Amino acid sequence: MNQPITVGVDGSGASLRAVDWAADEAALRGVPLHVVYASLWERYEHAVFPGGREPPSERMLTDVLAVAAAKRARARIPGLEVTTEVVPEGPVPTLRRAARKAAALVLGSRGRGSAAELLLGSVSLAVAGQADGPVIVVRGDRDEEPGPRGRPVALGVPDRPADSAAVRFAFREAARRGVPVEAVRAWHRPARETAERSLFTGEPGQVHRQRAMEAVRTGLRAPVEEHPDVEVRRRAVEGEARAVLLDASAGADLLVVGARQPHGRFGPRIGHVTHAVLHHAACPVAVVPEAAAEP
Repeated sequence: MNQPITVGVDGSGASLRAVDWAADEAALRGVPLHVVYASLWERYEHAVFPGGREPPSERMLTDVLAVAAAKRARARIPGLEVTTEVVPEGPVPTLRRAARKAAALVLGSRGRGSAAELLLGSVSLAVAGQADGPVIVVRGDRDEEPGPRGRPVALGVPDRPADSAAVRFAFREAARRGVPVEAVRAWHRPARETAERSLFTGEPGQVHRQRAMEAVRTGLRAPVEEHPDVEVRRRAVEGEARAVLLDASAGADLLVVGARQPHGRFGPRIGHVTHAVLHHAACPVAVVPEAAAEP
């Protein structure tokens, strides 16, 4: 059987949006949806933000959270195969393990109530930075229902696009949706452009833009050949990478970025650019792990 789309739930409004998005994604792929609830998430939040009440029972968690999320998904996509799982463990190890068995793991951008920022930092960010498979964090403040709307899949073109899992993921998602890939690479001129170089290039910074565009063209050659029906919009934009990607997210259904773990290192692969888009992007963000960089 094909790997499912897995969604982590915690009872928050953000996780319900994630359920909707995950159901749409499962339907697009023609695979089941798997709903996971890590029951120690509730206990962890209760311990940090005590409210004078006892944590609910495992039975209530199963009935109210996991089953309710499954019913929501089935109502959204009639006929969708949905399974549920309640795991009596903490959310990060549970969701990391779930990501290994999933085509993609979908999470909300915030938790419940006053724990919102804490849960974003300790769960969504941690899982996105450590998972062995793609993690999609459903964020964005648009009023419409989540799900594909015909906008492009935005792709942050990495330094090594020719062997990038993120690039392949973006093209597959665009092909499923029948939308373009907007491939964006940020560039900037050095702090000092010498007079000699400016005279040689004819325009300060022009050579750097050309190099960025060439990296985009050559790096995307293989996926373009594999997906001839996908329209590709290539852009090289001067500016900080996080600002360029946040701008691209405003017109996209999905923003795809890679997370590369440096050779010989362990732990989160979230850099400052990915951290920024996970907090501020105007659309869902897919973080796709890349192969470790060689020394």
